[in-house]
Amino acid sequence: MTNYDEIDFSPLSALADGEVVTHSRVRDIRLPSGKVLALITLDNGRDHTRPNTLGPTTLTQLGETLDALSTRAAAGEIQAVAVTGKQYILAAGADLSDISRVGSKDNARLIAQLGHHVFGKLGTLGVPSFAFVNGLALGGGLEIALNSTYRTVDASAAAIALPEVFLGIIPGWGGAYLLPNLIGIENALEVVISNPLKQNRMLKPQQAFDYGIVDAIFPAANYLEDSLAWADRVLTGKTKVERKNEPGKIERLTKWPIAIKMARGMLESKIGTVPKSPYVALDLLDKAKSGTKAEGFAREDEALAELVAGDQFAASMYAFDLVQKRAKRPVGAPDKALAKKVTKVGIIGAGLMASQFALLFVRKLQVPVLITDLDQARVDKGIAYIHEEIGKLEAKGRLDGDAANRLRGLVTGTTDKSLYADCDFVIEAVFEEVGVKQQVFGEIEQIIAEDAILATNTSSLSVEEIGAKLAHPERLVGFHFFNPVAVMPLVEIVKTPQTSDAALSTAFVVAKSLGKNAVLTADAPGFVVNRLLAKVMGEAARAVYEGTPVAEVEKAFAPLGLPMGPFQLIDLVGWKVAAHVQDTMVRAFPDRFYANENFHALAELPEVVEKDKGGRVTGWTKAAEKVLKPAVGSTPAKADEILRRVQDGLAQEIKIMLDEGVVPEVEDIDLCLILGAGWPFIDGGASPYLDREGASERAFGDTFHHPVITGIGSN
Repeated sequence: MTNYDEIDFSPLSALADGEVVTHSRVRDIRLPSGKVLALITLDNGRDHTRPNTLGPTTLTQLGETLDALSTRAAAGEIQAVAVTGKQYILAAGADLSDISRVGSKDNARLIAQLGHHVFGKLGTLGVPSFAFVNGLALGGGLEIALNSTYRTVDASAAAIALPEVFLGIIPGWGGAYLLPNLIGIENALEVVISNPLKQNRMLKPQQAFDYGIVDAIFPAANYLEDSLAWADRVLTGKTKVERKNEPGKIERLTKWPIAIKMARGMLESKIGTVPKSPYVALDLLDKAKSGTKAEGFAREDEALAELVAGDQFAASMYAFDLVQKRAKRPVGAPDKALAKKVTKVGIIGAGLMASQFALLFVRKLQVPVLITDLDQARVDKGIAYIHEEIGKLEAKGRLDGDAANRLRGLVTGTTDKSLYADCDFVIEAVFEEVGVKQQVFGEIEQIIAEDAILATNTSSLSVEEIGAKLAHPERLVGFHFFNPVAVMPLVEIVKTPQTSDAALSTAFVVAKSLGKNAVLTADAPGFVVNRLLAKVMGEAARAVYEGTPVAEVEKAFAPLGLPMGPFQLIDLVGWKVAAHVQDTMVRAFPDRFYANENFHALAELPEVVEKDKGGRVTGWTKAAEKVLKPAVGSTPAKADEILRRVQDGLAQEIKIMLDEGVVPEVEDIDLCLILGAGWPFIDGGASPYLDREGASERAFGDTFHHPVITGIGSN
């Protein structure tokens, strides 16, 4: 087994340049019993907006601190050691933001080994160790706690998680071995694999306590005092810590392998087999059921080295940077001081999309929201839906009774359009046809104030054309949501040549207030997401009409790593919407996009495709086969040919979009695809993937990124 004391960690000193060091500050605390506890406070000297992180210098200093405390423990000077963090934060994990600086797979292994070496000391101090999880504890932050003898948590801590799988790696400082042996395999599978794959879901402190990750939970008001008093009672034997999942109580022979097998099947059906980290994590959790801690840590060392050196982690860090930084500072957004204050929102329409808008606006902006439609029955149906959804939030405890009633009171519905007169921001959610949108905006413009903003949720139509008949087209902006509205984090904000800075600024401020990430796009067919998804869907349709079975087409797209295959996606967004978008794109670019009249025929059917239990498309319904038969050819394409077509088509289209100035930079396209289409972090969006696959070179003789975004193992 690895002897961490014999490893030379000096090569990691080169990675320490620019590291914001989290220092280990120690003070002795005499407990009520007279025992002395040495309290380590992790603190990088910055405020809560710059969390403690764990780089090489930080880890080395913590290791030296623990060695000194071990010496003091042996001399009888202290009877316990505890680790906590600065206000609101224990630690946000390893600082691996600049993957290129890791330099080699050997260095990646050293990072894993250094973490194990340092954190492992928490179990060999000669006295009990405590982790006081006083705030955010992610990745390595939580692994500090897992390596400690006992753990408490502040009930107000922001989040607790092992999010590594979300970023294309695994918990590599003890988490993959220690957690399942602490809380059992089912809970560990949820924390290590399921939660990261659900848009990086985190645990609340109460959940961490209920799972058995921590031994005690205390209110924020006296958290440290309560934790110290609890630690004293543990040290004196007054409090006996009982864990329902102590190693001897965890059933390993039957339950463990069954849980692993079920999880593997679930992963294969939900995400396919392209992502590496979930399966590596699964194997580590499987092997954690037996063997020693040293063996478990050695497996983590090798697994982390392999993944950190790989393409998927490099792409994930690029994607993470886009979502964490670029998305928060939208390129091209005018000064927010130009934005009009929104005190009342109007929504034209009362259908499902309009009702979703109303619910989002009223919850986030907490201002009056007006919906209208052609007849009162439709309006009443929309209002009933909104009230019902507010009721569901109340039932889940996400709203109290007063808040729920206040929100219901803010939403009104009518057929009387004159009530739009005092709306500052009016968005339409009507039929996707230029003439219809022109007509409703023409009526509303006569009623609203001169400086009120108009927004269209069109998914692919020309915003400029929609506003062509307005007296003030400069007030119109594209504001394209994605479905489901409450969940999808992206809004494409579309600027026409006439759009004023005030209208644009208002749109960006409103998007942020709604909790959405906004990306600026020019008024081009399909904008960003739908234009590129139309490329994907068109190539899938082309392959079907050549005679390739639908299930084979779905499999051919698997290496893209998308959350669902093209026909599964079409079935989700709706065949009518898909048919409309394909038509729009073919009208605009007939030489580059594919549509077929059968899209419209299929759109009339109640069910188009058959699916398995995991939601994957397995074939057409009998009704769909009747529609398709006359058009299906007899020259099916092979999977690699279909994949190459879509790769090259995407690379060509993205290059054209950049040349046309649809968005400022390729990073904006990747950001749109990640947030609006669920494009996986492990691809980094589309462009790093297309560069690595050679599609960029084939399509336009260059790459999107210089250098190409690859893992250090590829250099």
